[in-house]
Amino acid sequence: MNTVTKRYLREFGLSMTLYVIVILGSTALLDRMDELAWRIPIALAPVLPIVLMLGAFLRYLNGIDELQQRIQLMAIAFAAGSVGLLTFSYGFLENIGFPHLPLVWIFPAIIFFWGLGTAFFSRKYQ
Repeated sequence: MNTVTKRYLREFGLSMTLYVIVILGSTALLDRMDELAWRIPIALAPVLPIVLMLGAFLRYLNGIDELQQRIQLMAIAFAAGSVGLLTFSYGFLENIGFPHLPLVWIFPAIIFFWGLGTAFFSRKYQ
């Protein structure tokens, strides 16, 4: 494992640990708070570790070689296109009575399809 990947995994792990701590803490606090002015920043607090994860990924992407960058580009394009198509299609199904899809599920869907794309395009270039 090269130094770029090691740094990314370290930064990602730290960010993910922080995310788990913040989401557990914010959820516990939200159950006890009634004042909207405090509920908004507490509800948004888990976004901060995600910003750290994004920074870690961008540093990783900048440090990998051109082939790996191409694989990631193709995987991200696949994820964006797939999730865009699925959510667009599901929006039409909501018009005929399907249950509403909460927006909170879109980001995990992008991550899922990005993982599938990364596996597919990595295999393609082997």
